[in-house]
Amino acid sequence: MLELKNISFEVESESAKQIGIIHDLSLQVEDGKFVVITGPNGGGKSTTARLIAGIETPTSGSIFLDGEDITELNITERAKKGISFAFQQPVRFKGLKVIDIIRLAAGKQLQIAEACEYLSEVGLCARDYINREVNSSLSGGELKRIEIATVLARGTKLSVFDEPEAGIDLWSFQNLIRIFEKMREEISNSSIIIISHQERILEIADEIVVLADGRIREKGTREEVLPSLIGTESAVQQCQGLGKTR
Repeated sequence: MLELKNISFEVESESAKQIGIIHDLSLQVEDGKFVVITGPNGGGKSTTARLIAGIETPTSGSIFLDGEDITELNITERAKKGISFAFQQPVRFKGLKVIDIIRLAAGKQLQIAEACEYLSEVGLCARDYINREVNSSLSGGELKRIEIATVLARGTKLSVFDEPEAGIDLWSFQNLIRIFEKMREEISNSSIIIISHQERILEIADEIVVLADGRIREKGTREEVLPSLIGTESAVQQCQGLGKTR
């Protein structure tokens, strides 16, 4: 289980003034849960994801994974503890092949057939991708699915996706939804956290957390929270009215 206790995060402005981004945030994510964190732009969603992953360190408060305090651990140390993080814009690696990054993620010398299974899981034809370089020749949707394949290869305790729908076309987004639906069906002792304001992703969540102005405004099951978000408009439009944007 992941637990955030009274987390606050501040950054220093150009005038040396401290600006609060996250304010006394407490959240529990139980094992086997598919949780979506949503809310207005600038509400602190991506910052929360970065705090969980260890990219940022909270100004105050504590973060626990299965009862262990991981607050001061960096992203590499947290990865070893079982936390995976998928960026909004996946990193491109010139000279590195898809087979290489899947093997790195798995932490062992997978056979090509084994690596291909992970690509098939995310809807990619393995023979077309396994030896391709992870560079600009790949589209945003292809990169997103390859990144998810590496997350699957790692088999981690907690997987965090920061706005996975960013920068991909509709066809790729539909495939992304199918992947997440399958991941949701198969999680048992692991958990998934997705930062998103897309209604299709909200619809497959076990729990939804609404974050605005760095505070949790609402938290509950999909059935409890989603109706108040979508109403007669899209979830995006509703969320944008929950707080100020940066």
